[in-house]
Amino acid sequence: METYTTARINKEVLAPVQKIRYVLYARKSTESEERQVLSIDSQIKEMLELAERENLEIVEIRRESHSAKESGQRPVYKEILEDIRRGRFNGILTWAPDRLSRNAGDLGSVVDLMDQQLLLEIRTYGQHFKNSPNEKFLLMILCSQAKLENDNKSVNVKRGLRTRCEMGLRPGVAPTGYLNQKMMDKKCEVLVDPERSPAIKKMFEKVAYEHWSGRKIYNWLRFDLNFRTSNGKKHLSLGNIYKILDNPFYYGVFEYPKKSGNWYTGKHEPLITKELFNLVQEQIKSNVLRIENKEFAFTKMMTCGLCGSGICADEKFKKYKNGTITRYVYYGCTKARGTDCKCGYTEEKDILKQFEELIEKIDINEIQIKEKIKVDVEKFTNLQNFFLGKKEKVSIPSVDIRGYARYVLKEGSDIEKRELLGCLRGRIALSNKLIKLS
Repeated sequence: METYTTARINKEVLAPVQKIRYVLYARKSTESEERQVLSIDSQIKEMLELAERENLEIVEIRRESHSAKESGQRPVYKEILEDIRRGRFNGILTWAPDRLSRNAGDLGSVVDLMDQQLLLEIRTYGQHFKNSPNEKFLLMILCSQAKLENDNKSVNVKRGLRTRCEMGLRPGVAPTGYLNQKMMDKKCEVLVDPERSPAIKKMFEKVAYEHWSGRKIYNWLRFDLNFRTSNGKKHLSLGNIYKILDNPFYYGVFEYPKKSGNWYTGKHEPLITKELFNLVQEQIKSNVLRIENKEFAFTKMMTCGLCGSGICADEKFKKYKNGTITRYVYYGCTKARGTDCKCGYTEEKDILKQFEELIEKIDINEIQIKEKIKVDVEKFTNLQNFFLGKKEKVSIPSVDIRGYARYVLKEGSDIEKRELLGCLRGRIALSNKLIKLS
């Protein structure tokens, strides 16, 4: 028995001590600036001084700014674990245990590497942890404490946000038309933006009472008002305009978090009434705002003769006292290339009248029109013969091409009008309410 014990002792004494090769891992703390212990550069400086005092071999320095709250979300940390498995490192030098893990998943990975004898030691500024039950247990306690702090912080933050909402204060950045209060004792409070709030209020009124389209609102804000967001750098996009028009915050209430069903009455000053907001929503539901997605007869076929931008269209409906409703379509410049373009808007019936007057003078691709007529006649004749049980050869009649063009302009569908314009030999431009061909 004594011989076995002696041999065992001699083997342990003679066995070479494995040299530890450390990777220095520095990660920025997620705490506030007051509570943050050290920045990444400060951590590295302190840990290098420790390594020099303790004669530790630092193979590489790795930096990372990702949070350790969620498991597997730190690419640099994952690389370190892989390098340890490949034998590149067998020790970690870091400022504190919570830099390694604030979640159970990452903690389990570290402890598993220690159990496999791949990770021999973890050193921090004031502690070191080796592959012994007590030291691993202490490491798990310290990392679990960091996780507990994270969990409690999340609960406390949610409770604080809920309290603020109950006070009528909406967390987050103030919507366009409001400004965040910068005083710390008035956190989450908003003030009416004196520069932008009148335009926001006008947006709702123009949609509700004048039935303006989203595109028209966009052009008005950008080109007439040069409206920009509070930082002064960006114009409102069309998508942002729709979000504003759909935000109940402007009449005094808000939902937080979104789609949670938790509604609160705001402490802020409303810009509009609830009745005005409801009128706007009715316009949205009736697709008046989305009319720019509709195809009109002459859109995408003409350009602005003044600035070269495209031509867009808008439609309006006027209801008379006798109950009849009349539809009006107007064409105008999109101002995509010239913000100061003075093209103006031209009613569709005036454009049609000009095309009818020009039809005798302009150069028409008669062959292309004849081919279209041939297809239409064949289709109609074949359908007629099918129902009548006849088998007759289709004959293409002689057609007055210009008369056919006038007929399409007057009686044809928007698609037929577009096809006709595609047969014109020349570029169609609209300027100062006049059609020109070049």
